[in-house]
This record gives sequence, structure tokens and C-alpha cells, in this order.
Amino acid sequence: MTTAPGGADPVGPIAHGAPDTAPGRGACCAPGRAALPPHAAAGGPPPGGDGTDRSDGATDTSDTDGRSGPDRWAGAGGGRDGRHGIEQARIPAGEFTMGDSSGDGSPWDGETPRHRVALDAFSIDTTAVTNADFARFVSATGHRTDAEAHGYSAVFHLAVAAGPGDVVGPVEGLPWWIGVRGADWAHPNGPRSDIAGRDDHPVVHISWNDAVAYCRWAGRRLPTEAEWEYAARGGLPAAKYPWGDAEVDEGGWRANIWQGRFPYRDTAEDGWAGTAPVRTFAPNGYGLWQCVGNVWEWCRDRFDPGYYRHSPTVDPQGPAGGAARVLRGGSYLCHISYCNRYRNSARSSNTPDSSMGNAGFRTVAADTPRHL
Repeated sequence: MTTAPGGADPVGPIAHGAPDTAPGRGACCAPGRAALPPHAAAGGPPPGGDGTDRSDGATDTSDTDGRSGPDRWAGAGGGRDGRHGIEQARIPAGEFTMGDSSGDGSPWDGETPRHRVALDAFSIDTTAVTNADFARFVSATGHRTDAEAHGYSAVFHLAVAAGPGDVVGPVEGLPWWIGVRGADWAHPNGPRSDIAGRDDHPVVHISWNDAVAYCRWAGRRLPTEAEWEYAARGGLPAAKYPWGDAEVDEGGWRANIWQGRFPYRDTAEDGWAGTAPVRTFAPNGYGLWQCVGNVWEWCRDRFDPGYYRHSPTVDPQGPAGGAARVLRGGSYLCHISYCNRYRNSARSSNTPDSSMGNAGFRTVAADTPRHL
């Protein structure tokens, strides 16, 4: 079991007797980078760290349809030149009903109306990209993540491993999220942490931009939101979760979410406080591990809560405009009492340059055919 870093005391008002305010339904979703304390980055590096603001989508690291640059038609399976070694699941072509089938969705997330969607067959990673996978990418390319370029990222308050000078304060309205200098994929809790012994955990503090950069290198792409939901359902067309409709703790824990009183103490009854290895619990019917819980996963699509009212019925690619990108699956900070987004149909979003300690990604083969 992983726990908060040894010797790391909780920081911020949550740890010091703040009034007991009930978390909102989006409590486990970190704020966008712009909401973090403005003085977080010492010296004030420019957006993106190199003078290029990638957050508005106009200069995304992908091409205009979200497929990753000139390598968009690279080979299926493990990606280009064996760079991407994650096991693949082949998802059959078919139709499914997309959207909230249980009535648990948040109106502001846009999980309705339910609608039929047809997709071609595609290959998708059976797990999220791990620390070991991302380390190979960084070693080969020298990629600097948005968290590193900006100099800070969002860390859950109980996990912070940083000196007082690197803790720049909580987010207004979400005081359990702390801006921490030196928090990044290799130092997920702050500069006094590392990923030793966590090669098989999902990489976190990854922005949408970073995920697309990995895809370009590997000859992959991010899944569309429709592909993600279809694969997560595992062949169970109207189920609430990847395993069916049984609740997450029924007959033993089925996903890595929060237990205990949020945001004060995670009792880790499921065996994990923080991230779990990507092959924890059981895979779904298509062989995908941990589509819900553990970490949020970036999708290719821009986010619009009203998109389902007019989205195409064949291979939807998301709205043409919008500043935010879709996140799916929930995380280890979710709980049914305040953020029940660890469901097949649940949606969230953040800006493309935002990073946090509970978000990563998985990829799809870049040569998947698409309807035009």
C-alpha cells in the first residue's frame, strides 16, 4: 500500500481546523492552472515555459483533428518502432448508447441526452501509461512537461512533500488542492518525493499537451471520448461501471477510490492511498484495467456540456471549439458521497496546460480508420 510521504504534514487550511464545509460533487477534480495561486512559479515563467501559450487550443501539439501530427497513420499495436510497449486490446466495431444510464450524472457535466454512437474497431492500451513508459519517452526526447515548464503543479494536501518555501498555498474554494513548486511527473508529491518503486503506477502531473507529445513520439493518439466510453464499458452496454451495476465495494473493492471522510483521511480500505499499480483489481470484459478510479484520463475531445444534444452518431470527434479538454474515469479521490465520477459515462474537463496529481492518460493506435 502506498501512503502519504513519510514526515510530510498536511498543509493548508484543511489541516488547521478550517470550518467543515461539505465538498462539492467536483471535489476530486483539480482546478485549472489559472486557478492556482498566481505567485506559484518563482520568477514567473511564461505560459508553457517557452513563450508559447498552448492552453487555448490554437497552437495545440496535435494537428487540427487531434491526431498526432505527421505520424498519425503509424502502425497499430505498440506504436512506432516499438517505442510504446503497452499491451493492446482490440475493441470491435459496433454501436452503443453513450451517456448516463443510471441517473447519477451531474447536469453541468453534460452526460445527457443518451444517444446512439457507431464506431469502427480500434486498438487501445489495456492500462494507463506508467511512470516507466513516460520515463522512456523523456529519456528519448528530453521532453519538459507543462508542470516543469511552469514550475509548479496541483497536489492533494495530504500528499504534499515539500518545504514551506515550495508550498504556495491552497486554491480558493478547493483548499485541499495545493500549488506546489517542484511537483511534476517525477516528483508527484513535491520536490521531496520521487517515483522510486512506482514504475508500474500511472504517470501523473501530465497535461493534455504532454499526453499528445507522448503520442507524437510513440505513433499513437489519444482516444476520442466516445472511444474511451465504449472501451470502458467492456461490452456491457448499459452498465454503470466497467464491471456492471454492482457498487464499487460490493463483494470486495473493484476500483481505487477514496474511503473515509474527505478530505481529512483516506482509510485506504481498498489497499491504496494515492495511486495504485495499473494492473490492480480486475480488468473489464475487453481486458482494460482501471478505467474508473485511480487516475483521470485525458481524451482527444474539446469539452462542451451541451455537445451530446447535437453530436454526430458516427465516430464523434468532439466540438470544434472550446478551451478545455475532456477527462474521463475519476480518480483515487472520488467517492459516491461527493464526486461520483468513477462511472463509465462521467465527464470532467480541464485546460490543456493543466496538471495535477490524479490525472494521466492511455492511448489508441493512430491508424484506426475514421468515418469522414
